[in-house]
Amino acid sequence: MNCPYCGYHDFKVIDSRDVNDSIRRRRQCLSCGARFTTYERIQLASLFVIKKDERREEFNRTKLLTGIRKACEKRPLPIGIADKVADDIETELYHLGKPEIYTTIIGDMVMEKLRDLDQIAFIRFASVYREFTDITTLKQEVDTLVKNQTKKIHHTSQLPLLPAEKIKIPSKFFKKSGEG
Repeated sequence: MNCPYCGYHDFKVIDSRDVNDSIRRRRQCLSCGARFTTYERIQLASLFVIKKDERREEFNRTKLLTGIRKACEKRPLPIGIADKVADDIETELYHLGKPEIYTTIIGDMVMEKLRDLDQIAFIRFASVYREFTDITTLKQEVDTLVKNQTKKIHHTSQLPLLPAEKIKIPSKFFKKSGEG
């Protein structure tokens, strides 16, 4: 490894600490004095992905992370959440103990994580992953998402104060058709 600033080949480690499944090291170049951070990860046994057309290629965490980041782009999510999701999925894949995994399994794992994280990111990912060809298919996915979200809201441990049919909302709170 060379310094990312000047290209010099020697540096010293200033600080090391464990971070999740990797080691974070702060390094300082012995030539220019610039500081930078590196992460070391354990390389587990090779894992191959079986594509839709039956081709096989080695699992690439960067591709997974890129897809998640594109789905989460410009969303109000905490910094590093895409990395966390990718780490969790990668860990789950290796824990399966299989040398080959279908892309559909990986895609479903991503969708499951994004569904709970952010609905817009979920729809963005689903539109590419499920290859929606028309607006009807997209609408069906959104409707399913809304229906599942409604079920989650109603299954709380707290009982409602009034039954839903007894709640009356005055009509003055509704816009009449034709009003802007």
